[in-house]
Amino acid sequence: MAGMDFFIRPASGTTSADWVRIPNCDMKVRLTRRLTRTIIRGEEGDDLHDEGSESAAYTVTGEIMLEDYKRVLTMFRSGQPYIHDPFEERDVKVIFASMEYDGSNQMFKFELLEDIV
Repeated sequence: MAGMDFFIRPASGTTSADWVRIPNCDMKVRLTRRLTRTIIRGEEGDDLHDEGSESAAYTVTGEIMLEDYKRVLTMFRSGQPYIHDPFEERDVKVIFASMEYDGSNQMFKFELLEDIV
């Protein structure tokens, strides 16, 4: 979804002032199910078992000012921040899988993971 606002706050944040707003971002989410596959030899087929949980991977790209990048970098190094998922309209506790920042054009890429039970 192009041109949306991305919101992130530290785990310790409790007020609306703790949220960092990054405007005009591209955001993708990828949901996967956890499955167990048992291969049965000598009988027909495989046995698939849905473990009843899923994982969400968020990829956010866009442009960020250096001051806001430094605030997000502190969150990257200090624990599990929260983001606002615009697709489901809820706040989500995540971990950073990776982050990139290009100082020459202020472009960034964040990869964040949520574990859903």
